Amino acid sequence: MAEKKNSAFALLNILIENTDEEHILTTKELQEKLDQQYNLKLERRTIYSNIEMLEQNGYVISKFEDNGKGYFLESHQFDKSEVLLLCNAIHSSHFISSKQSNQLIQKLLQTQSKYQAKEFKDTVYIPNHQKTPNVELLYTIHTVSEAIRDRKVLKFMYYRYDKTKNLVPRREEPYYVEPRYIVYADGRPYMITTSKNHPGFAHYRLDRMKQALIIDEKFIPLPKSMDAYEYAKNKLFMYSGDMISVTFKCNERVMDHIIDLFGTELMVIPGKDNTFTITVSTSETGALFLAQQYLDAIEIVSPKSLRKVFKKQLEETLKKYEK
Repeated sequence: MAEKKNSAFALLNILIENTDEEHILTTKELQEKLDQQYNLKLERRTIYSNIEMLEQNGYVISKFEDNGKGYFLESHQFDKSEVLLLCNAIHSSHFISSKQSNQLIQKLLQTQSKYQAKEFKDTVYIPNHQKTPNVELLYTIHTVSEAIRDRKVLKFMYYRYDKTKNLVPRREEPYYVEPRYIVYADGRPYMITTSKNHPGFAHYRLDRMKQALIIDEKFIPLPKSMDAYEYAKNKLFMYSGDMISVTFKCNERVMDHIIDLFGTELMVIPGKDNTFTITVSTSETGALFLAQQYLDAIEIVSPKSLRKVFKKQLEETLKKYEK
């Protein structure tokens, strides 16, 4: 490394990796690390001028005259709490593979001192066994984003888990769609699409897609009457099917879960005995699944046809347990 030209970058790397408000380096210690790590032998005045240069370029560095000890980088690219939040979000995201999670987390930790990075590694990470084995996710997101930006048709293979827990293609032929948006619902990333062969919207999980390829075929913008965000918002648990209006009677103890699903703008009608009623537009399958999840706390009030379907499901389930 050329001594004069690159010494400021070397000094910055040492400050990033080795310093924070609890770990401060003296001028002598900076000289020693520059010599050991970069074979740079710098005089004190050169270090002072490099510190000044870094400050002029926006880096906030605490100096001896500030703290009475030495030098440390006050402001890293991300605050410690921001890194913790991002690392936890990446680690807990089932749709990001373990390999990609580790790579992303390592990049984030490199923005912190080695002491803070060790603290994160020692306290945060319990293995997440629900991680997807699909390592193409980041590539897929990049490809889908490009296709949306350029309004070009996307070709891909779509996968599902079989009874042996292996990802296998849903069908032999690839899918051809017009990608419109990427949304996150139920803790998963989805691509909202249209198609010239089928009316309306459809959706696909990005972590179940592979071999995504942009086709050199343009598609037209959405008409104003079609709202992809409204579609995604009302697709309870992202189940497919026609939209219907469903009224639920709920116990007050599931209010947190209802708000998580439908948001705070949902109209809620308070009832008696710690209950409330809501009416939402969603798919039949999604409504049935919600009622199944909270058998003792949520009741389908209307439509009556859906109550009958749910009652039949309960009766058939009960028969299984009478044997």
